[in-house]
Amino acid sequence: MLDLLIHNAALPDGRQNMSIAVQGGRIAEVTEGLNAPAHEMVDAGGLLLSPPFVDAHFHLDSALSYGQPRVNDSGTLLEGIALWGELKPHLTHDAIVERALAYCDWAVARGLLAIRSHVDTSSASLLPVHALLDVQKRVAPYLDLQLVAFPQDGVLRSPGGLDNLQRALALGVDVVGGIPHFERTTAQGSESVRILCEIAADMGKRVDMHCDESDDPLSRHVETLAHETQRLGLHGRVTGSHLTSMHSMDNYYVSKLIPLMQEADLGVVANPLINITLQGRHDSYPKRRGMTRVPELMAAGLTVAFGHDCVLDPWYSGGSADMLEAAHMGLHVGQMTSQAAMRQCFDAVTVHPAKLLGLEGYGLVPGAHADFVLLHARNPAEAIRLRAARLGVWRRGRLLASSPAPVAQLQLPGRPSMVNFL
Repeated sequence: MLDLLIHNAALPDGRQNMSIAVQGGRIAEVTEGLNAPAHEMVDAGGLLLSPPFVDAHFHLDSALSYGQPRVNDSGTLLEGIALWGELKPHLTHDAIVERALAYCDWAVARGLLAIRSHVDTSSASLLPVHALLDVQKRVAPYLDLQLVAFPQDGVLRSPGGLDNLQRALALGVDVVGGIPHFERTTAQGSESVRILCEIAADMGKRVDMHCDESDDPLSRHVETLAHETQRLGLHGRVTGSHLTSMHSMDNYYVSKLIPLMQEADLGVVANPLINITLQGRHDSYPKRRGMTRVPELMAAGLTVAFGHDCVLDPWYSGGSADMLEAAHMGLHVGQMTSQAAMRQCFDAVTVHPAKLLGLEGYGLVPGAHADFVLLHARNPAEAIRLRAARLGVWRRGRLLASSPAPVAQLQLPGRPSMVNFL
């Protein structure tokens, strides 16, 4: 007898009336109209069953710290960095853990079961690193948390930056991070990319760098990142996050850059909610959107994901751990409104980030982990449009969270008393 059978489900690829059979925490079968005995049976009612959401770019050490010690009045990236610097001396292990665990609870309720979080390694104490390694262990039963050693103040710019980052990796942090555009010079930025990629190659680790998070079209460290990836044979293991300067670059240079990124099989993470908020702050009108060239990068065959980046922290005053919110903003900023493009936006918060993180056993295929989300929508485009309710969230075949389908109760003369938004 099966442990769980979900039937009458729509899948993101368009298949209807599908059944997902679960045994021993893994998917045993995916087929149409399966009728088999199971300890638990769920009728999806023709609604969308998706693999869980994945956030390929987040900052869990600063999450939910909004207003401490003050609010970012200018709304700029640089004031956010300065404000985080003001907060760091007051951080405690317990406070970081408490906020991070609260956010992970939000995430699971939203069907977000895997997060790649950058963790600041700038302090010699490595306080945020120790705190998030603690969180990583605590949430492991219900959420995959991957940590990136992130030298927020610059790995070469800040005293002891490189040593701190290497100590964080030795403690067990998963991924090598960087911020080349924040080093003191362009040359130092390029040097940091080379050093950090060499460390990753020597240790067999992945790379994920904040890269060219700027409106400056001459911020071109992604070119160096692609070169070092190619030189060191790190193809498919390196991600450039943000890449907002590409929004301001001229088309001729980009026509050279994208093929270099293709050759290196570079991953890309755009952060639509934050990019549209922080970039273009020095513009009057017209104002640049700031998000990198998502449709063009996808058309070139690169793996492009959307990240949430920030929630209620020195950089962003909104957010709720909802990856459909990030997809919704990405769709609008990138003008990705065709049916195919809307499906790509859904993939950018599910299968694409899962690939960048190298998640094992992800997807709705036999043998994969029985991790999935039942959405109050019939297809990916509708899920994004409605920011659909999560009717059920399963991990390893066990129900972790559920909510009722939203239905509005109306009392309007001559109108129906209930409205379902599907």
